[in-house]
Amino acid sequence: MKMPALLCRRALLALGLVLVALVSCKDPPRSDASTTGGGGGKRLKIAVIPKGTTHEFWKSVHAGAVKASKELDVDIVWKGPLKEDDLKAQIDVVNTFVAQGVSGIVVAPLNDSALRAPVKAAAQAKIPVVVFDSDLQGDDHVSFVATDNQAAGKLAAEGMAKKLAGKGNVIVLRYQEGSASTQHREKGFLDGITSSQDLKVISDNQYGGATTESAFQKAESLLIAHKAQTGAVHGIFTPNESTTFGMLQAIKKSGVNGSPDKRIKFYGFDTSEKLVTALRDGDIDGLVVQNPFNMGYLAVKTMTEHLRGNKVEKRIDTGARLVEKENLDDPAVKELMQPDLKKWLGE
Repeated sequence: MKMPALLCRRALLALGLVLVALVSCKDPPRSDASTTGGGGGKRLKIAVIPKGTTHEFWKSVHAGAVKASKELDVDIVWKGPLKEDDLKAQIDVVNTFVAQGVSGIVVAPLNDSALRAPVKAAAQAKIPVVVFDSDLQGDDHVSFVATDNQAAGKLAAEGMAKKLAGKGNVIVLRYQEGSASTQHREKGFLDGITSSQDLKVISDNQYGGATTESAFQKAESLLIAHKAQTGAVHGIFTPNESTTFGMLQAIKKSGVNGSPDKRIKFYGFDTSEKLVTALRDGDIDGLVVQNPFNMGYLAVKTMTEHLRGNKVEKRIDTGARLVEKENLDDPAVKELMQPDLKKWLGE
């Protein structure tokens, strides 16, 4: 009767050893860091989506993003619509990157409400989003990296009011509806310019659209409608690169600045080689210059910091400066307006 009991004890011991072996062979728990790029094996891949890819502004943003990616050792994918009025294309790009499962998305929304749903979908898919350049409704993004656009618009108003000695008729050629960044610039300018009782805004309800061509056509119509050639217009403000260049072309073609007594004080936004030349030649009186290189750099850096588990600010101001002919050759201004894009983009 003792032999069966001994066999039973040995069987139980063997079973226990098997269970121990099974437990010891079980995979260790995965760290969150390994799936988010916070220090594990998965390399961070960040999608950077601009409003468009043709304007000089976006090339500077791209260069800043590339610099950040190299310094922080992350990968970026730069992709956006060709033109700044192709909202569907931008939404499609966001949705594609969500489907691909990138680590994070950095986007400059073409519309402050239409991009809300795609960004919410990204957040639900555990893909964080940093918004830059132009604000977005809702709170599904982790940070907003941009110029304080309302304050920047006010800079242009202050410069113009000084040049006009506080009196005259002013025209604003807006950009396009739904663009939060330019809407804030327009508001800042209008708030600043109307604070002077002798400055009168005679038109602020026309939109230039997303291209230089559409802005030129609208600018030409505005100058004719308000009899600019008779000296009835004293100041003009445009809130971005395409409206500024379109208005510049219209002013030149119309010849309204042919005589000193009819010269219009023209303040625009953003910079390009042609706009800087116009500023130097006196065809433009002032440009509010953002720091798109720094914007691209800080947007990618902010996303990287968030993905690596560090706390980031909800709102980051990238700065703006009013540049006039008098300070055009200031070293700090030259560096701001002419960043070394070739170094980062190879162009």
